Amino acid sequence: MKILAFDSSGGGCSAAVLSGGRLLAEESAPMLRGQAEHLVPMIARAMAAAGLGFGELDLIAVTLGPGAFTGVRIGIATAQGLALATGLPALGLSSFEAVAAALPQALIEGRSLLVAIESRREELYLRAFDHRRAPLGEGALVPAERWREIAPPGPLVLAGDGAGRLAAALGRPDLVTAPGPQTVDAAALARLAAERWRAGFRTERLEPCYLHAPDVTLPKGSMR
Repeated sequence: MKILAFDSSGGGCSAAVLSGGRLLAEESAPMLRGQAEHLVPMIARAMAAAGLGFGELDLIAVTLGPGAFTGVRIGIATAQGLALATGLPALGLSSFEAVAAALPQALIEGRSLLVAIESRREELYLRAFDHRRAPLGEGALVPAERWREIAPPGPLVLAGDGAGRLAAALGRPDLVTAPGPQTVDAAALARLAAERWRAGFRTERLEPCYLHAPDVTLPKGSMR
């Protein structure tokens, strides 16, 4: 199965091409802005490095958020455009799941996992998982005063681009912060998509997962 996976939901862009479980190409770059200009060229370079045309793919995978409103929207729009142009199916997965999928099993063995994604405001997007990466409840936008309440008891791994801020606030001796880049790994996203596709999971529509209303300024006179 040949899969193109990409993400622009957080503080970067990443793209990867997987074939039969083997990584053919990947590229990533940190960025808080500019995903609209960088994502499509990055995808094109990854496809060229993999030596594949879009017609040779079987699946497109993308993150649905949560994350930065504009980045989430760019990723979904790109996936929709590619799916429409190629006739390929598109699979959407949450940013929480994508972050969790990139962690080595040895790191989370015997520990709960709390994925923290930046909202670029005081709150963090949080979702807890067990040591097998099974979700422990729904994801939510959580204010700082509730972070201790949300964090599972016992040995704990923190991951995601909000993990550093969360670790400092929790100050617990039984927690470990996942090493390395904390943005979504497109290769891990591709592997997760392959696993979900084989299990029969399908996405009827690519709906963004914002978990809060987007930050927009309404024009004067629009409120009634």
